[in-house]
Amino acid sequence: MAARMSEWPRATWWRTAVRVAAVLAPLLTCALLSTVRDQVSAPTSVLILVVWVVAAAATGDRLAGILAAVSAGAWYDFFLTEPYLRFTISDAEDIEAALLLVLISIVVTEIALWGYRQQKQAYLRSGYLEGVLGAARAVAEGDMPAPAVAEVVARQITDVLDADSCRYVEGPVHDGRIAVLDHDGVLTRNGHPVDVDRVGLPSEEYVAVEVRRGTQVAGHFLVTATSHRTYPTREQRRIAVLLADQVAATA
Repeated sequence: MAARMSEWPRATWWRTAVRVAAVLAPLLTCALLSTVRDQVSAPTSVLILVVWVVAAAATGDRLAGILAAVSAGAWYDFFLTEPYLRFTISDAEDIEAALLLVLISIVVTEIALWGYRQQKQAYLRSGYLEGVLGAARAVAEGDMPAPAVAEVVARQITDVLDADSCRYVEGPVHDGRIAVLDHDGVLTRNGHPVDVDRVGLPSEEYVAVEVRRGTQVAGHFLVTATSHRTYPTREQRRIAVLLADQVAATA
């Protein structure tokens, strides 16, 4: 499903590589600028270094952005302010420039991360909508048998809720230990609401997403999330119910 974003940016090796680059790029840049420090003004050097901070923050790793900001400030001091090749600044203007570099870099990091999160949310919403429309199309066309539609929807619910697995079961939920997701995205177990935003989906029991035909429960999807704690938003939970509703026409 398109909503599940690639996991490769989260890989340990990738995060490590980004953070190492976030430290080394300002170091190498300042070392290079030190060879032409007489021809490059302090504001130009600061702007060049901020570019590396933006690049680090654009990966979505806050620590990488902060490391780049600190590295830029430190190596700017070391290579581009007097006395050179020492972590000491003697000129008040240089101190101001170094502090502004770090502060601006941190602000830019937060702005870049905000933009990254907004882009990710937009991508996820687009994927969720695509999944709902795909399920609705399969039902409307009538080319897929009911078990195949249920299987497609189960995969999409797994993606939307960031769960481990999901399967369709005919009939209502009979086990009171199983938490049930309603159309408002509220999860209840034994008549009590579960604060999914705070504690996540239950990992010790199933979560049921009912398939209703009018007032009757035709079946339900059993969702498993035991390998990791998952915190689907209310919007995601409501989309999972909407996906399940597509099976009502074929159940």
